[in-house]
Amino acid sequence: MIRGLNRSDLPFLLDLYAHLHAADDPLPCIDMIEKLCEAIQQNPNLKSFGAFADDMFVSSCTLSVIPNITGGCRSYGVIENVVTHSRFGRQGLGRAVLQHALAEAWSAGCCKVMLLTGKRMKGHAGFTNPQDWIGRRNKPSD
Repeated sequence: MIRGLNRSDLPFLLDLYAHLHAADDPLPCIDMIEKLCEAIQQNPNLKSFGAFADDMFVSSCTLSVIPNITGGCRSYGVIENVVTHSRFGRQGLGRAVLQHALAEAWSAGCCKVMLLTGKRMKGHAGFTNPQDWIGRRNKPSD
């Protein structure tokens, strides 16, 4: 099952993010994280999605829909923070959550969607090759 995330998912998301980077900057206090989470939840242009398997939160990504003057004044989407729990890798869950975010971007009228990543990782070629999972829409009806 894939669904949008809400505030009650925050502890599970933070646990999942431990699988995103082996080493990351330390997190601020939980109050600050909760305030940021609330701000994200209140912004209709920011959406986080999660995939669940065996009643466990196992994969996630974030979609930002950015207003745009070009492309017929159609927004564009940026997907980032794609992560799958290491025990559930290579099962198509990351791809499924990405495809869900992509469908949401098209529903929001985006003219294109980009996947951002800060590094190249072995085994992730399918995500970093856009032709494998993503597309571009030139007109809203495409």
